[in-house]
Amino acid sequence: MSVGILVITHSQIGQAIMDTACSMLTQCPLDVEILPIPQDSDPERQAARAHDLVHKLNRGDGVLVLTDMYGSTPSNIASRLLDPEGRVQVVAGVNLPMFIRVMNYPHLNLEELTAKALSGGHDGIMACRPSVEG
Repeated sequence: MSVGILVITHSQIGQAIMDTACSMLTQCPLDVEILPIPQDSDPERQAARAHDLVHKLNRGDGVLVLTDMYGSTPSNIASRLLDPEGRVQVVAGVNLPMFIRVMNYPHLNLEELTAKALSGGHDGIMACRPSVEG
C-alpha cells in the first residue's frame, strides 16, 4: 500500500502541476486525484467531493492533501478533511518542486511524506542571482 495524494487548487493549477511533474518523471508513482475549485463553485458541494476522493484514495496508509494558497477556498476545503487520527495531512503552498519531491518518495509513510512535501516546497524557492563571470 501507499499514501494517496489529493491536490485541491484554484482552477486548473493542480492539474498543470501534476501533468508537468508526471511528464518530467515519466510516471506518477502514487495514486493522485485532482480537485479543481472554480471561482464560482459551491464550497459545500466541493467539500463533499473532497471527502469522497479521500475515501477513494485511502487504502490504509492515509492521504496527503496538497493545496495552493493558505486561507483560500481550496485550503479551507482541504483543512476540513483533517481527522483526529491523523489519516489525512494537509500542506498548503503546493508548487512543482514540492510535488516532484513527493512523487520521488512513494515508499514513505504519511508523516514522512508530509515532511518531504514541506522540504520540497521550501527548498524549491530561491532568489536567482546573475552569474559573475571572471
